[in-house]
Amino acid sequence: MMTVPIVMDIEASGFGAGSYPIEVGFSQRHGEGWCTLIRPHDDWQHWDEGAAQVHRIPREILVERGRPVARVAESLNQILAGHTVYTDGWAHDYVWLAKLFDAADQQPHFRLADFREILSPKQEELWHQTKDQVQIDLNVNRHRASNDARILQLTWLRTYDACKTLH
Repeated sequence: MMTVPIVMDIEASGFGAGSYPIEVGFSQRHGEGWCTLIRPHDDWQHWDEGAAQVHRIPREILVERGRPVARVAESLNQILAGHTVYTDGWAHDYVWLAKLFDAADQQPHFRLADFREILSPKQEELWHQTKDQVQIDLNVNRHRASNDARILQLTWLRTYDACKTLH
């Protein structure tokens, strides 16, 4: 029996050395979303204006409204313990999640996995066109972590269903 994947997305201060997570969100198996801003840890100073133009989250808002790294890590562990959570940007998201948990002096109690582990070649063929349609259908205007996670999850579901009907 097919299990709907839990999908996570992380927004960051930029890419490369020094970048850090600023928002984490996920979509659970029944589509329930969870998202939080992350207050930058004391030694997290990197800020890329190009990335900021994409996520549109000012650093000042993170400082004012973001949750401390320890609370974010605790929440993620509480909700996701024992699950495999998928991401389409594993190489970046893995590093940012590790940075979050290291700063919180905690270990994740869930596994972060690459979306490609659960994508068939046929799903990959259908992916971009299906994702474009999901974005139109959801009419989501804000580039935010939980929205992005839901788009990815629905894209996976639609491509999975499409592949089932082709057989």
